Amino acid sequence: MERRTFTIKGMDCAEEVNALRGAVSRVPGVGGLDFNLIEGTMTVEFSEGLADVAAVRDAARRVGLEAEAAGDACAPGVCALEEGWWQRRGRAVMCWASGVLVLAGFLTHVAMHGDLVHALAGGGNGGEGHHAFPLPVVVLYAAAVVAGGWFIAPRAWLALRRLRPDMNLLMTVAVLGAAGIGQWFEAGTVTFLFALSLLLESWSVARARRAIGSLVSLTPPTARYVSLRDGDVVEKPLAEVPPGVTVLVRPGERIPLDGIITKGRTTVNQAPITGESMPVAKEEGAEVFSGTINEDGAIEFRATKAASDTTLSRIIRMVEQAQSRRAPVEQWIEKFARYYTPAMMAAALAVAVVPPVFGGQWSRWFYQALVVLVIACPCALVISTPVSIVAAITAAARAGVLIKGGVFLEAVAGVKAFALDKTGTLTKGVPEVQEVVPLNGHTRAEILARAAALEANSEHPLAAAVLKRARAEGVEPLKAEEFRALKGRGAEATIEGRQFWLGSHRLLHEKGGWDAEMHEMAVRMEDAGHSIIVIGSDRHVCGFISVADSIRPEARGLIRELKAAGVRRVVVLTGDNRGTADAVGRAVG
Repeated sequence: MERRTFTIKGMDCAEEVNALRGAVSRVPGVGGLDFNLIEGTMTVEFSEGLADVAAVRDAARRVGLEAEAAGDACAPGVCALEEGWWQRRGRAVMCWASGVLVLAGFLTHVAMHGDLVHALAGGGNGGEGHHAFPLPVVVLYAAAVVAGGWFIAPRAWLALRRLRPDMNLLMTVAVLGAAGIGQWFEAGTVTFLFALSLLLESWSVARARRAIGSLVSLTPPTARYVSLRDGDVVEKPLAEVPPGVTVLVRPGERIPLDGIITKGRTTVNQAPITGESMPVAKEEGAEVFSGTINEDGAIEFRATKAASDTTLSRIIRMVEQAQSRRAPVEQWIEKFARYYTPAMMAAALAVAVVPPVFGGQWSRWFYQALVVLVIACPCALVISTPVSIVAAITAAARAGVLIKGGVFLEAVAGVKAFALDKTGTLTKGVPEVQEVVPLNGHTRAEILARAAALEANSEHPLAAAVLKRARAEGVEPLKAEEFRALKGRGAEATIEGRQFWLGSHRLLHEKGGWDAEMHEMAVRMEDAGHSIIVIGSDRHVCGFISVADSIRPEARGLIRELKAAGVRRVVVLTGDNRGTADAVGRAVG
């Protein structure tokens, strides 16, 4: 089988996917189809030697869409649509123009007629309260119908050509019927509301595309690696980097691919992938992930996966699939429309034809048939689902919660257990100094001053936390001379003529001079989820500083509200150690 990927301009709803599937599946040689509504792509499987790109383009054109060959393969997030201003803004412009014209028509009618109720009840074929619409009002309402129906009418025409009636066709016929019986306000309003529902659906897809784009931006576009052919260092796009090569990453750069470190030691910020609040120490043999940030040292690693198969790429594909899933109520309305539309059109036809056959007046019953179409207009039903779902997803997004589609939004109503990410959800996601413990006669200010001196040239997040606390307490860092980094353990330098050192609990063991009480204190802090910084001199241990990710002040209230809403179990999900997880769990209840 031969696979070709096409970008589809104008594809932003399930109806267009169904239409395209029906047209392209009839192209000779097509064996399978796969659609990505979020990226706007279609992947076609051809029988070997029968790939006919022109025939696929023609099939897409027959259903009102434009297909462009995007190459043999597309990595996640790469096949994004390139759209002009009209493609991005045209639907919104015409929708809001329709709304403004409806409002202008109504206000003009009120001003010319002088009665609000009569402006609503105007038109029709006579009767109490009815009158003909003034010409300027008719012109404004007609313009509203044209603007609102600009993107609806082509879909309705395609549905009619395919002999597959859908909501677009029923809406178009209903609007024409409303105009035919003189109900211009009804025609303009219905057109605007249906155009609004399509705009909301299109906005939801665009929002999903932006979410995918933000994930894609985590990965650098190129990678530097050692060529297997001649040993030279080359830099190429990720899609061209073969698995098995040695990739080079400098400090501060994002890691481009998944792999295993073969040379060097560093710390890596893995928060984009694992959610860990602290950088993770990495050495030879450790695994690294695409999209994470190399903090300290230069490293070399062997790429174990192609760009299309990295952990981040799989996450992107999961988000795409989730965004493509429609809520059960949306799927139900789509199925309902499949039967409702032809049923209502058949009913209107019966009203128009059957009574005159038995002696009724043709003009009267044709009018009644148009009334049936207007009453049967499913605008309220069609617009209710996208409006409610988009409103809920938008409200959640403003609160910092990404809901991956209507299907998941609807499922929340039945949730009885919640797993909350720790970093950035229950905690602030930024390490802060929690405790300063002076020992052996030293003061809090002395400990912070010496620690700040030793951390002054470091870009490590723990160092930033120490320097921030020193500034907050008005402590001036002392001057450190003869500075020397202790790889993976800490640092030492001369301060005011004496040797001082700073590092982890492990460095404390190496330096000696600690007792059971100090050990117990360090273990207590680590069990509480804190990272320990020990400051010592050539004489003794001067003190401890504990650093941890701070709890959000609103987290405890959130847990209470979830339990009050009927959630039976709330758990913490984290890539951190067990001690940190337990400490955060206890702190928030």
